[in-house]
Amino acid sequence: MDSSSVLLASSSAGLQMEGGEIRKNPTLVCAPIMAESVDKMVINMDKAKQGGADLVEIRLDSLKSFNPNEDLKTLIKECPLPTLFTYRPKWEGGQYDGDEKKRLDALRLAMEFGADYIDVELQVAQEFNESIKGKKPEKFKVIVSSHNYQNTSSVEDLGNLVARIQATGADIVKFATTALEITDVARIFQIIVHSQVPIIAIVMGERGFFSRILCPKFGGFLSFGTIDSGIVSAPGQPTMKDLCHLYNFRQIGPDTKVFGIIGKPVGHSKSPILYNEAFKSVGFNGVYVPFLVDDIAKFLQTYSSSDFAGFSITIPHKEAALKCCDEVDPVAKSIGAVNCIVRRSTDGKIFGYNTDYLGAISAIEDGLRGSKNISYAADSPLAGKLFVVIGAGGAGKALAYGAKEKGARVVIANRTYERAKEIADTVGGQALSLADLENFHPEDGMILANTTSIGMQPKVDETPIPKHALRSYSLVFDAVYTPKITRLLRESEESGAIIVTGLEMFIGQAFEQFERFTGLPAPKELFKKIMAKY
Repeated sequence: MDSSSVLLASSSAGLQMEGGEIRKNPTLVCAPIMAESVDKMVINMDKAKQGGADLVEIRLDSLKSFNPNEDLKTLIKECPLPTLFTYRPKWEGGQYDGDEKKRLDALRLAMEFGADYIDVELQVAQEFNESIKGKKPEKFKVIVSSHNYQNTSSVEDLGNLVARIQATGADIVKFATTALEITDVARIFQIIVHSQVPIIAIVMGERGFFSRILCPKFGGFLSFGTIDSGIVSAPGQPTMKDLCHLYNFRQIGPDTKVFGIIGKPVGHSKSPILYNEAFKSVGFNGVYVPFLVDDIAKFLQTYSSSDFAGFSITIPHKEAALKCCDEVDPVAKSIGAVNCIVRRSTDGKIFGYNTDYLGAISAIEDGLRGSKNISYAADSPLAGKLFVVIGAGGAGKALAYGAKEKGARVVIANRTYERAKEIADTVGGQALSLADLENFHPEDGMILANTTSIGMQPKVDETPIPKHALRSYSLVFDAVYTPKITRLLRESEESGAIIVTGLEMFIGQAFEQFERFTGLPAPKELFKKIMAKY
């Protein structure tokens, strides 16, 4: 079976009412319950119910002491939601390290006491299912699971694994793999789409994160959402709150368009918060997810279906993305970088744009206009200014191009001088090595724009230029927006410069991307309101 592109199910999930909310899919949200005592588990079950979970997975292997007869009765009686019992042994990535017979006896007991589901590992499933033949309550289901913490197999091997799991007598098939690269996830979607039985298929790790969000689109049986962040039962689990409210999980259907941010790193991005909230506000059937991508060409080739409709591109892929496009906007071509890709639904062609420079340049102009010593006679307050750009990547090119367009004199500073020279020659400017920037102050009132990731979380103590060198600048802009006030901006303000944050650029470029993605006018006030919290 060819896995070069993901095939999608066209069957629509029936709408169903749940607590007054219309759901576009039947995929369940399951909250893993891990605690050292039964009392804590009972408290967490209530939290799961309040948080909107459909069922809970009770991880018996997390209990410090466990009396099956008493504790199982208590857990089932006290649970306000359907229960799934898992007693994961160490040999399958869990915490239980005791007698195997006792473990399986406890799971059988859970079934007898009224559990809705139990999860049993493929290695012991055949024997276990035979032992409960004729004793299974009518609505009780056995999930047979397999976990691969190393990698994700080929489609053929995954297909064989599903067949082996089914052959044990499983009611529901479950397998979890690990993504070494993001394209691994496509194979899982292919398996889910073609499955004839209820299936839980999850890709662990940050590169597999979006598999947990998109599983209702492809027809997965359930996805896991944690009660609190940080308490996960497998790598890469989102919180229940993020799953249901940030990613609008219950509104995702087979026809939902997928958008996302392509970058490395990508976990810090606020784009999913912005776009998902905006999609919801205008009733647009789309979801926006983080894509941790190593190779953008391979990513776009793999996710080539029109369902993957548009992407924001961030560090370090802006220049490589341009080469992947069928058509490129003239401005993006001049800059040599794209930060927005849209896939045309009619023929699947990829169009590349650059909205970076618009957001940044207008934010910098607004900053200058807001200061008292700027004459409004000039078309742009940047005209004639010496504009120093730190960084020679896609965003650096974009800002150099934008500043030049506004009549500024451009200087590019970069760690490697050759790279700076390349861009300076293209836009018509001067090049410096980053080391020389410290002693570069030919005049006062210069503009400084950092387009590198220096100072971004978690390395918030870093700055591209020492404080004493900031005295020559009247305005300093930092494209980094996590944190909002970087060390560079803090020290610039202390040195008397106007500061412009990366959030302002982020909002500016997002307006245009939203309109390109949806064909609808951007809800600008909503964007500003959302980002004001950060």
